[in-house]
Amino acid sequence: MATKRALLILAKGAEEMETVIPADIMRRAGIKVTIAGLVGKDPVQCSRDVVICPDTSLEEARKEGPYDVVVLPGGNLGAQNLSESPAVKEVLKSQESSGGLIAAICAGPTALLAHGIHFGKTVTTHPLMKDKMMAGDHYKYSESRVQKDGNLITSRGPGTSFEFALAIVEALMGPETAGKVKAPLVLKD
Repeated sequence: MATKRALLILAKGAEEMETVIPADIMRRAGIKVTIAGLVGKDPVQCSRDVVICPDTSLEEARKEGPYDVVVLPGGNLGAQNLSESPAVKEVLKSQESSGGLIAAICAGPTALLAHGIHFGKTVTTHPLMKDKMMAGDHYKYSESRVQKDGNLITSRGPGTSFEFALAIVEALMGPETAGKVKAPLVLKD
């Protein structure tokens, strides 16, 4: 089986846990994760002032596509930056049209709304983003901690980062691999 590849787009103001936990969990599963800085490869200041060094720029990472999954972390400012980016729109439109997996957590799904991605699907978001996400009636809303609808996975916030990441692993690698990754993490069931 060919190595699965993930593109995680890191924007200034991203939520740290929603960036690092999915990247870590996917790497534990053997997925090749590229953390791409939205505006370059310089270190990115996240929502709680943790600084993360991306692997490369989004511009460079796009040349290596397509990816098996595109991951959008949340964080209010991070999601706003993703929502305002023409490059993110192009990546998401390409991923959607090719049937590739898209995963967004917390405020991250608002970038899907901004770019017109997966209208009609069932999503979840951070509770404070529900009204914004439901404006215009483009999505069905779920209160689930992680919501999978076809090739779209959404989740609620920092506290659901592990479940979100494991759902991505299960979608790409199967339940057995997800179980093997989960077991040594000592997560509460």
